Amino acid sequence: MKAFYSDRFVLPLPAGHRFPMQKYRLLRERVQAELPNVVLDEAPIAADFELARVHEADYIERVLTGALDAREQREIGFPWSLEMVERSRRSVGATIAACHAACQGGFAVNLAGGTHHSYGSHGAGFCVFNDAAVAARALQAEARERGERTPPIAIVDLDVHQGNGTAAIFQNDPSVFTLSLHGTSNYPFSKEISDLDVALPDGCGDDAYIEALSGALSTMFERFEPAVLIYLAGADPHVDDRLGRLALSVEGLARRDSLVFSAAAGRDLPVAITMAGGYGRDIDVTVDIHLQTIQLAAVAFGARRDSSAPDTLRSADFI
Repeated sequence: MKAFYSDRFVLPLPAGHRFPMQKYRLLRERVQAELPNVVLDEAPIAADFELARVHEADYIERVLTGALDAREQREIGFPWSLEMVERSRRSVGATIAACHAACQGGFAVNLAGGTHHSYGSHGAGFCVFNDAAVAARALQAEARERGERTPPIAIVDLDVHQGNGTAAIFQNDPSVFTLSLHGTSNYPFSKEISDLDVALPDGCGDDAYIEALSGALSTMFERFEPAVLIYLAGADPHVDDRLGRLALSVEGLARRDSLVFSAAAGRDLPVAITMAGGYGRDIDVTVDIHLQTIQLAAVAFGARRDSSAPDTLRSADFI
């Protein structure tokens, strides 16, 4: 199973900034040390034309040239820098690459990504470009270029915060299904409309969460038949997350991931996984949760490779 990393590209952040930049390096080191069957590749950089399938040309230009004004930088949450530009493009490139790898082998991982608050015209909430949206559009555009039908894509967003940017980008687009389970009283405080939103109360624990997710996945698959699943596996529903407000245990998050992977594997769906949010009071716990997601994906990947399914999963098999 392939995993793509971008932690070499580090944002210069002011002292005390709450974004846990070091978690990406720590996660890559843990994968390297503990998961020898996961192949690590450095993330490619997303090209301008790939970003332009989702983002407005003027916004891309302002990001690339450092012309974001103070308000835009505050909304994103990062001061502009060349490193911010490089990392943002690499994070998108990693999700595109993970989607390609998943379509070849079943599962693949971006060790960052999940930048779901970014809209087509602006960034927000530590999100500059929307990696899942750009990757979905890349798969669809490439299929059309090959003369194939546009593949339907599901984005399952289990970060604790609603994927508002993703919902807005694909609103009224029947080729992409957006599913978001999120805290009802958490950021963003003005929600967008996903194809399926499940808003959860503060303090929601393992059993209630799993029941809600099981119902949501059943509803999604009743309404939509995806060719590819992009999964935002946020660590921030954890009980000790500083920005979470839900109360899932580490074991509950394992149940969550296993439910998603089982549902996808049962339908022979390629799954591209991104890490999304994670702001634990103890960064090692956040890294443990992200690593657990990758471990469970590796198990699901191995089971699929050992089954009678074809070794290569082509987009044409699902459309």
